[in-house]
Amino acid sequence: MKIIETSHIAKRYIMGTEIIDALKDVTISVSKGEYVAFMGPSGSGKSTLMNIIGCLDSPTSGKYILNSKDVSDMTENELAEVRNKEIGFVFQTFNLLPRMTSLENVALPLIYAGYTKAQRTERAMAALKSVGLEQRAGHRPNELSGGQRQRVAVARALVNDPSILLADEPTGNLDTRTSYEIMDLFDQLHSKGNTIVVVTHEDDIAKYAHRIIRLRDGLVETDVVNANPTKVKLTQLKAE
Repeated sequence: MKIIETSHIAKRYIMGTEIIDALKDVTISVSKGEYVAFMGPSGSGKSTLMNIIGCLDSPTSGKYILNSKDVSDMTENELAEVRNKEIGFVFQTFNLLPRMTSLENVALPLIYAGYTKAQRTERAMAALKSVGLEQRAGHRPNELSGGQRQRVAVARALVNDPSILLADEPTGNLDTRTSYEIMDLFDQLHSKGNTIVVVTHEDDIAKYAHRIIRLRDGLVETDVVNANPTKVKLTQLKAE
């Protein structure tokens, strides 16, 4: 089953007298349960593609089908609803609210989805448990390490049971060891059937994915299966 299908999508920005073609003609598909990395240098179009796939932006032309829904021409309100139901976001900067506990941060998307407080608490605790942080449910972000904050962000992304986990440079603010831990977590989530798309400019992070799509100048340069994805061994983490 295809979760993501783009057909000849392009994105043009007009900045005064300057015209920028961030995406020129991109046709890709991602199936349910795949683990894909979007790679490319700055200006390649990978962030623009991520924004369109994440329903944060719409293409100038072309078609985007997300989980059998054509989202190409949706209104802002319609896109917001699709985002909340279909996509779990993980950002480089974590984007946690500082005055809220881990549990409250994770439960936040459920408020907009109309769950009761008891349901929100139950689902948020289950999400925290899935990332190994149930013992930190009452801690605020400033009481957590960088890796723990990113795990809270992953739990928040998972709490609505989204079609896609979309991670934008998820290890960008983390040291090497903590980056390994987060990528190991993604590997575990993928093994449970989650569809994961990671956007990165780092080769070593992209190599964890099972398929790597490289962009350059607004076009797909290569789209290859990674036959030997990197695995993080927990013994390797303990040894460091």
